[in-house]
Amino acid sequence: MPVKRTYLLSIVGLVLAVACAFLLIPRSNLNPLPLPSQYSDSEFWRIVNDFSEVGGFFRSDNFVSNETSFQHVIPELRRKTKPGGVYIGVGPDQNFTYIVALKPKLAFIVDIRRQNLLLHLLYKSIIERSEDRAAFLSRLFCRAIPPNLAKDSTPQQLLAAFDKVEASKDLFEKNYDEVISHLRADHQFPIEYADARTIEYVYRAFYTAGPDIRYSFPNQYARRFPSYEELMAETDMMGQNHSYLANEQNFAVLRQLETENRIIPLVGDFAGDRALRRVGEYLKDHGTAVTTFYTSNVEYYLFQSEDWRKFFGNVRSLPLDENSTFIRAYFSGMRLPQQTGGARPETLLDGMLDLVNAFSNGEIRNYEDVIQRSPVNIN
Repeated sequence: MPVKRTYLLSIVGLVLAVACAFLLIPRSNLNPLPLPSQYSDSEFWRIVNDFSEVGGFFRSDNFVSNETSFQHVIPELRRKTKPGGVYIGVGPDQNFTYIVALKPKLAFIVDIRRQNLLLHLLYKSIIERSEDRAAFLSRLFCRAIPPNLAKDSTPQQLLAAFDKVEASKDLFEKNYDEVISHLRADHQFPIEYADARTIEYVYRAFYTAGPDIRYSFPNQYARRFPSYEELMAETDMMGQNHSYLANEQNFAVLRQLETENRIIPLVGDFAGDRALRRVGEYLKDHGTAVTTFYTSNVEYYLFQSEDWRKFFGNVRSLPLDENSTFIRAYFSGMRLPQQTGGARPETLLDGMLDLVNAFSNGEIRNYEDVIQRSPVNIN
C-alpha cells in the first residue's frame, strides 16, 4: 500500500510538472498566429518605437539610391521567392521597387539614420494621399501636374514632363503642412518638433532639386551619382522596368501596402543589439521566415571593424529557410585593389542560410569572402 501511494504521488507530480512546463511555453511558439493582413496606426507606431535603436551617423543624406544595377536581379529573385513573405531592406526608395516586385506580406526598412525613417514617413504620407503616379510626383516635387499626361506614360515620359514644370514654393509649404497634419492628425503619430524639422529638410531637398535629386544633394560630387529620374528609367538585364513607377498597377501595390501600414521603417544598426533581433523575435512569434534581405553595401562598412561578426550573429538569429536570399550591392572600385575603372555597381544574390553556415564554420574572414560567394561575375 505505501508503495502504491508513493507511485501515485509520483505520477501526479510528473503530470503537474508537465502541465506547468506547458503553461510556461509562450503560446506564440506553440501555435503562432499568422502575420496580420494590415496594421493599425497604434500597432505600426508601437513596432517603430519598440524595435528601433538610438540613431547613428552616416556621412551622406542618401536621399535616393546610388545603385544603377538594382533591378538586374529581380527576375532571379522572382524565381527563387514566393509572394507573401517578409522583406528586410535598408536605405531610401529603391526598397519600393523590390517590394512591388516581390510582393511581401510585410516589409521592414532598417537604417542606422533616423533621417531615413523620417524620409519613409514622408513617402508614406505622400503615397497614401496620391491616387496615381502623377499625383505622387506632383506632391513629391511640389510641381503642378503637367497637362495631357496619359495613364500609360512610361516613367521617362512622366518625369520629362515634370522636368518642364517649375517648382512652387506655395505648393511646397502647403504640401509640407499636409504631410505633418496627415501623420499627426490622421495617423495619430506623435511627430515631435525635431522630427518635423528633419522631414522639412528632406522635403525641401526634393522640392529644390526636383527629378534631378541625387544620392547626395547638394555637393560637388553629386554628378557622379544617378538622379531620381535616371533611376526610375533603369531596367533588368532584359530591358524590363520593374520600378514602383513603371506603371499604375505597380504604384497601386505600393500604395496599398503603405495604406495598410505594412512597410515599417526602423532605426537600427545592422551590428546593433536590438532592431534586427526584435524583428527576428517578432517573425518567430508569427511562424514566418525572412524571404529577402537587401543590405545595399552596408557590409563593406561593417568589415572596416569587427562589426561584421555582430551583423552575421544577428542574421543567424533571424528565422530563415532554404530560399531566404541576400541582395547586396557591390562597387567594384571600392575594395579589391586589382580592379580598376572606378566604382562600378553590381547587384549580387546570396543564400542567407548558406552564408550563416559559412560564418558559423569560420569560412568568412573578410569582405572578399562575402563578395566571392555570389554567382554573378564581378571581374
